[in-house]
Amino acid sequence: MAGTDSGRADAFEVRNAEMTRRMNADPHVRDVTREWVHAVLPYEYHYHFSWLGVPIIQFPSDIAAMQELIWNVKPDLVIETGVARGGSLIFYASMLELLGGEGQVIGVDVDIRSHAREAIEGHPLGRRVVMVQGSSIDEATVAEVARHAGKRQRVLVVLDSSHTSEHVAAELRLYSPFVTQGSYIVVFDTVIDDLPDRFHEGKAWKAGRGPKAAVREFLAANTDFGVDRTYEDKLLVTVSPEGFLKRL
Repeated sequence: MAGTDSGRADAFEVRNAEMTRRMNADPHVRDVTREWVHAVLPYEYHYHFSWLGVPIIQFPSDIAAMQELIWNVKPDLVIETGVARGGSLIFYASMLELLGGEGQVIGVDVDIRSHAREAIEGHPLGRRVVMVQGSSIDEATVAEVARHAGKRQRVLVVLDSSHTSEHVAAELRLYSPFVTQGSYIVVFDTVIDDLPDRFHEGKAWKAGRGPKAAVREFLAANTDFGVDRTYEDKLLVTVSPEGFLKRL
């Protein structure tokens, strides 16, 4: 019976992989997906969701992908640059709680707002979160992160602060050494580089010079990381195309 169950599971995964491949090869599906993303962004779609009571500011599809990734990697430390309202830190803390052990989340931001700090510190899972205030690319900030990180065995890094290519490039250089083999550095909002110019008015970044440009430059010089398209291919709707970087 166990062999039969295993065979069914294998067949299920094989079919999923094939349907994902076919879905991504369908130009109509990809066009509709792109049009949908462009249609909802002006309504701040990614602001509409929370995690365990705290605004998370992510697409639900990306939250689901990060859940899968964390369950597979089983990190004992998650480092995230960019705290915003704190929902992502609580999300990562909840995943580490499910994994058990003494896993910790480190959140880094140049300006941790009082409402975010209060929401995190007052949350039942706040005990798993350490907040470090300072520019994510300042050497003193990175040193503080390293002090809190200690000698963790499995480290996942998430970059979601300033989205200029220069800033993300510096973050990739400074935080990639924290990532352990088989884990990831996930760069959010690489979709910025693909958006029409109208989405960049008043922003510090522009099309073609956002996080994705930094990722490509980083990968050209770092052969120990590679893009894992597993997540983006099955998501279609993601703000992180080419942003799931696995340490090989």
